[in-house]
Amino acid sequence: MTNKPRKIQTPSEGNRAKPIKFKGKRVIPNSIRSPRVSDRDNKPVSRGTSQHPTNVHSSPVAKLPEDNDLIYGRHPVLTALESERELNRIWITTRLRYDPRFHHLLLQAKENGTVIDEVEPRRLDQITDRANHQGIAAQVAPHEYIELPDLIAQAKSVSDPVIVVAEGITDPHNLGAIIRTAEAIGAQGLVIPQRRASGITSTVVKVAAGALENFSVARVVNLSRALEELKDAGFWIYGTASTASEPLHTVKFTGPIVLVIGSEGEGLSMLTQRSCDVLVSIPLLGKTPSLNASVAAGMALYEIYRQRSLNTLYLDKLQKPLEKKTAVSSHL
Repeated sequence: MTNKPRKIQTPSEGNRAKPIKFKGKRVIPNSIRSPRVSDRDNKPVSRGTSQHPTNVHSSPVAKLPEDNDLIYGRHPVLTALESERELNRIWITTRLRYDPRFHHLLLQAKENGTVIDEVEPRRLDQITDRANHQGIAAQVAPHEYIELPDLIAQAKSVSDPVIVVAEGITDPHNLGAIIRTAEAIGAQGLVIPQRRASGITSTVVKVAAGALENFSVARVVNLSRALEELKDAGFWIYGTASTASEPLHTVKFTGPIVLVIGSEGEGLSMLTQRSCDVLVSIPLLGKTPSLNASVAAGMALYEIYRQRSLNTLYLDKLQKPLEKKTAVSSHL
């Protein structure tokens, strides 16, 4: 009779349960298994826990304002204060708070319910994700869009208005640059679609550099229907397209105008092109096949207002000789 070898029980297996056969399967219960022992310090190591020491002194990360309601930089915040835009909170350094440009406006904003926080520059770095905040940041209420009929009525209060329509502009930097250029040149407003396009975010406000405080934006559900509404109001619709047969400088821009700018990659959709009265192109002589959307918008807007300024100068020159002749005839 041979002796069977005895299994030596290790310390880690002292409380291991016996296998249980369940429908032909070998199952070992987990509930009474001893914790695994580390060879380094003989301390139990739980499964899935890192062996590296954790920093018990680490402070919880402060929750920062969301990107879509935060503006920063002296000029954007100053413009928002001057236009009495609704601001929920302002973070500002002590040095800048008592700056003559800001002090009175901050007191007025505080009276209107805005919370003013004096903070260190490090806190502003954290709030703005180390952006160029220039010592001030503000949390603003969501942007208030204007209704399209109100934008049309507002635009037609001036002679020969210009409204820009941006289709599918997803880059907020492009949208902000279009707004800044359009307002600076003299356009009366902007129309953007509600879907598949950037709205007015803090990045747009920052890039626009204060232009949004004096520039109306309408957000519509159906862009084609909005273009038809603009046509009914007497606007002539000009769309920019790289394959258009009408070069920009050969088109005579007169009367109320809507300038439609396409998206960065695809340009104007076929449905939008069919809604336009005229499609214009910007001639390119280099090897680059297309322009940035904001650059194309700036060039087209400049051409529109260049033509109008030339017409104004021509009319002024015609009026002066007529005035002289009238003065001479009156003396006779």
